Amino acid sequence: RWLFNRAMCTIYAFCGVLFGLCSLSSLTVLSTVCCLKVCYPAYGRCWDVSSMPTPLSVNRTLFPTPLTGQIHLSQESCAPVQPWGSYGPEPYGTACCIAWEASSREATLYILALFIFCYLLPCLLILASYSLILWTVRVSRRAVRQH
Repeated sequence: RWLFNRAMCTIYAFCGVLFGLCSLSSLTVLSTVCCLKVCYPAYGRCWDVSSMPTPLSVNRTLFPTPLTGQIHLSQESCAPVQPWGSYGPEPYGTACCIAWEASSREATLYILALFIFCYLLPCLLILASYSLILWTVRVSRRAVRQH
């Protein structure tokens, strides 16, 4: 069972959602940058990794702003802390996460928005990026064979 109080459950679940979103955001940005560098080399030069913002800042997640030093939090991870969704113990009760069994309309909309915008779209973008890279490599290999 969960050994701590409700506040610790909320903090634990919030961190899990936030860091999960940061991880998927980083992978999405990296796949997009790789795609631009491989498939569109002229445009890929604009995306020099040393001068680009951190992958965390691209998705409005936790990062210090270079100009002001403020810290921003992802709207997707903060929603359950507000009245739009909730955090709670997992079915086995050993950890906490988003309360997937939505009891209200707002919670259902939050789960749907989280699935579409924070999971489905990034995964589709990653899939499209690597598919385009594979297609570009295959076309380049055929061109080299013909020469």
